[in-house]
Amino acid sequence: MIEKMTKYSWILINSDKDEFLERLRELGIVDIKRSAKPVDEHSENLISRIEGIKARISELERAFDDTLTSLLSKKEELTKECAWAKVWGDFDSSKLAELGLDLHFYCCKKEIFNPEWPEQFPIQIVESTQGLVWFVVVGDNDGFPLKQTTKPERPYTEVDAEIQAVDAQIAAYREKLAEESRNIPAMKEEMAVLQSDFSLYLASLKGSDAAEGFLTVFEGFAPQTEDAQLKEVFDSMALVWTADAASVEDNPPIKLRNNSFSKQFETLTEMYGMPSYNEFDPTIFLSIFFLLFFSMCMGDAGYGLVLMLVGFLMRKKEGGLAKLWRLIMILGAGTFVVGIVMGGFFGIDLSQQKWVPGFLKKIMITGDVTIAGSAYAKQMILALGIGVVHICLALIMKAVWAVRKEGFKNSLGAIGWTLLIVGAVVILSLGLPGLISESAMKWLIVGSAAVCALGIFLFRKWGRNPLLNIGSGLWDTYSMASGLMGDVLSYIRLYALGLSGGMLGSTFNMMGGMVLGDNPTWQWVPFVLIIIFGHVLNIAMSCLGAFVHPLRLNFVEFFKNSSYEGAGSAFNPIKK
Repeated sequence: MIEKMTKYSWILINSDKDEFLERLRELGIVDIKRSAKPVDEHSENLISRIEGIKARISELERAFDDTLTSLLSKKEELTKECAWAKVWGDFDSSKLAELGLDLHFYCCKKEIFNPEWPEQFPIQIVESTQGLVWFVVVGDNDGFPLKQTTKPERPYTEVDAEIQAVDAQIAAYREKLAEESRNIPAMKEEMAVLQSDFSLYLASLKGSDAAEGFLTVFEGFAPQTEDAQLKEVFDSMALVWTADAASVEDNPPIKLRNNSFSKQFETLTEMYGMPSYNEFDPTIFLSIFFLLFFSMCMGDAGYGLVLMLVGFLMRKKEGGLAKLWRLIMILGAGTFVVGIVMGGFFGIDLSQQKWVPGFLKKIMITGDVTIAGSAYAKQMILALGIGVVHICLALIMKAVWAVRKEGFKNSLGAIGWTLLIVGAVVILSLGLPGLISESAMKWLIVGSAAVCALGIFLFRKWGRNPLLNIGSGLWDTYSMASGLMGDVLSYIRLYALGLSGGMLGSTFNMMGGMVLGDNPTWQWVPFVLIIIFGHVLNIAMSCLGAFVHPLRLNFVEFFKNSSYEGAGSAFNPIKK
């Protein structure tokens, strides 16, 4: 839910404003209206210093990767050159040329080397080991049956000396980077202080001067739960202040308050946009449906256990995805439960396994169901059913918030569509299984449609010209007819992604089984490698799809049909 805000106004002497803002920063619960851009030389200087520190940190981290990689790559090339040159010994090409010796270098397998060659050609064997023979032909090599190998460009001692020089460069560079990297935490701390000072300075500049520059007026917002504490603080200070309940027109910042479960999903709400002050908080719906959709897209209980383990291992780390470790564990737990229901465990179909208890098989949703003589996958029907419920809930929220914002008389169009669609879904849910008769179902649908049509076409805006209402209703009908069916079909992706992930996991299991064979010995090694690599790859791809597509279903299908805008700004108090 959205926390109620109090709007504050403060009037104080200019000389007291620094002390006032510093006190607010210590409290850390007041959002001051302030500029987001440099406004003068001082603020530009602060920004320049912050960007300079950022650039230096980035340079250190990037240089470590690029330069060190280049040196290590050079050492690897030199090591290969040295190993090849060392076989031929330490020789000087220039001295050989002065003696008039023209050498031709060869290397071949021992079984290829013909013992008669030394009698036919001037051959000198240099090395014979590891099943290979290295030799040179001195002088004329016309008619020799083998192709020459690569001639060493320089003696191995020269290459070895260069390797030692590169090693010294690597060691010196690593020492230099280690020394400079020790300064990174202090640099980050300095940057945080500068950012805090910058925020405070911009807040001070936002105050409007009055009484010929002797007084300054500030405006800000704080949660109503902090009213008592702030009243005591402001009463103790030399200033005049007022407090009023914030209204929509004040455009107050948004602070969300949810339970410990839903709070983990507030990041998703912020990704789309915070609600306006008179909108509903969609986090509770995101928490339930994103978890369900993610779990269905993964569709594998084994992958859920892996995600729980990853989240558990990340709990003591800092930065990046580590701060989402609770969310990852929640998604893993949901995937495990839904994976059991879907009958998947590391690509294994649990419903076909004899060792799986019977009571677990009874709760699994697998196989097909026959509708009107055609067979459809139960999981696909489930995905579409969930989509219908999701969209119906969005329409209900749209009607509720339309009444809240515009009043009942001006919301009859939204109410009519909600009653028509949700009512039809409820009536069909009762009629198709035979809970009510077919004729009762028909008359209920016709009757509700007739009543809803009055709100959709004639009375959608109370007191407005009926022709305008009819025109708006017809356009709304076109939009609903063309978009609603497509929205429902979008939920098939929940079934498709879960199915593709399960099939890919099963394929890797099959490949591993083919390699393992019936009487495995050393085949266990490639089997384990295939299984580990395959499922790690599948988990990574499944996680990507299970994040993007459920996010789309919530951001597009749900938010569109609920008329959620997300145009609010997040609560951002000045604080240390």
